[in-house]
Amino acid sequence: MERKILVWSSLLFMAFMLGLFIYYLMKDDASRWQVALGGIAVSALPLGLLFLKRNPFPLVLIMGYFLFLLCTTYLGSIMQFYLKFPWWDTTLHSYKGAFVGLCGMSLYKRFVPEKLRDSVSPWLYFLFILSFSSLASVLWEIYEYTGDLVATHTMQLGGNKDTMGDLLAGVAGGLAAALYAKWRGHRV
Repeated sequence: MERKILVWSSLLFMAFMLGLFIYYLMKDDASRWQVALGGIAVSALPLGLLFLKRNPFPLVLIMGYFLFLLCTTYLGSIMQFYLKFPWWDTTLHSYKGAFVGLCGMSLYKRFVPEKLRDSVSPWLYFLFILSFSSLASVLWEIYEYTGDLVATHTMQLGGNKDTMGDLLAGVAGGLAAALYAKWRGHRV
């Protein structure tokens, strides 16, 4: 059942983005059709999980991924929420930090055998999740910086202040996920 939901979610989001791509291509709106084209590509990524012997991510996390895509690609870039609402970018960076932290928990459960988890310090578990999420925030800011150098010049409109705010928001989201994991222990 989860496989069907994953496939249908990906296909529906891809179809939605394809429709937007065609619409904005016909309107000759280059910035929006490029975002829609990127949306098609990133909405196909969860389909790659079908090729794994054992998918490490629960369905709720995969749905959280599609929520993030909707908020970033469609609402944020195409509907210009990033420009209309100053808090939109920071909110999504916080969400991303927490989301990646939860992904870190799933990967931990996948790669650390259950019989060894009790011997791992809860603080090491906490630090892994926080570090994993923080690294994702840093890599995202590198992506934004590179994107501005090469293509758009719109990803870091606020310069250093924007970058630091994004990093702090991402770390705060990761900290929330790490605290949740610490509180729940290895039962998460």
